[in-house]
Amino acid sequence: MDATRLLGFIRQHRLAVQASVATADRPQAAVVGFAITNQFEVIFDTLDSTRKARNLRRNPRVALVIGGISPGDERTVQYEGLADEPSGVELDRLKAVYYDVYPDGPSRLSWRGLIYVRIRPTWIRYSDYTINPPQIVEFRADQLVP
Repeated sequence: MDATRLLGFIRQHRLAVQASVATADRPQAAVVGFAITNQFEVIFDTLDSTRKARNLRRNPRVALVIGGISPGDERTVQYEGLADEPSGVELDRLKAVYYDVYPDGPSRLSWRGLIYVRIRPTWIRYSDYTINPPQIVEFRADQLVP
């Protein structure tokens, strides 16, 4: 597994479980529809009134789990990173990536409180338990140049 194949694996998926830290250091998780850039930036939309949005504004540390939901396919990505809310040209660039995966995305622009969250990776682990022995590969952010 290298960065190029990792990116290809992630792009086979459209949903991830996103975990953040809520008040009183309690965990909070939600399923999000996401897209990913060639630089491994994850982008998703949500409403500013959601728990995930409030959590990430207070503490930008975030984790995702991608894959592993199809019967018999025990391949997953654990992704940790830092979230922000891009604006201007950066937001336009990320929206283009998101809309390639979710062509209906622009229809939500009229929703009150819609925001876009970007996650930049700090660490990723790919695990494949469909083979014996399993393949487990970890990547630091500086290793994620496909």
